[in-house]
Amino acid sequence: MPATLTALPIPGAFVAQSTPHQDARGSFMRLFCANEFGDAHGDRPIVQINESHTVMAGAVRGLHFQHGDAADAKWVRCLQGHVWDVIVDLRRDSSTFLQWHAVELSAENRCAVFIPEGCAHGFQTLAADSRLLYLHTAFHNPAAERGVAFDDPTLAIPWPREVTMTSERDRSLPGVKALFG
Repeated sequence: MPATLTALPIPGAFVAQSTPHQDARGSFMRLFCANEFGDAHGDRPIVQINESHTVMAGAVRGLHFQHGDAADAKWVRCLQGHVWDVIVDLRRDSSTFLQWHAVELSAENRCAVFIPEGCAHGFQTLAADSRLLYLHTAFHNPAAERGVAFDDPTLAIPWPREVTMTSERDRSLPGVKALFG
């Protein structure tokens, strides 16, 4: 059954709602179809698929992006658990520059979010043992990795839970003022 795409307040960002086909055996659901989702990321194909597993509820990953020629768009879907997924618009020419939007993703709601190029991505786990699937339009490039502090007061993202864990790298990311002056 085709997915339903809904535009988010950040230009170029979407939520895809998938509906599984169910019968006595169980269910079958399409996770990605270029015919349905391809318009979101234009002519750039999906070239890399990653999975993250976060063991603790309340943990934050992000806010990450790749810049320059390595900039990528991505689809993110929760395969297990429950997360509060955040997109931050870092495109200077965007009407929503430095604004953020959050979407709850879970195995139960079967939603995926599309993050366009030029936006940072992060999430907080609302359940332990949460797994996310990422479909990228560019290969991972360590030299192009960048990020913004998840607790940047300029962004003022109200994480829904107390932050229980984050990486040393994410704790050391700069705020948007350091990136954009």
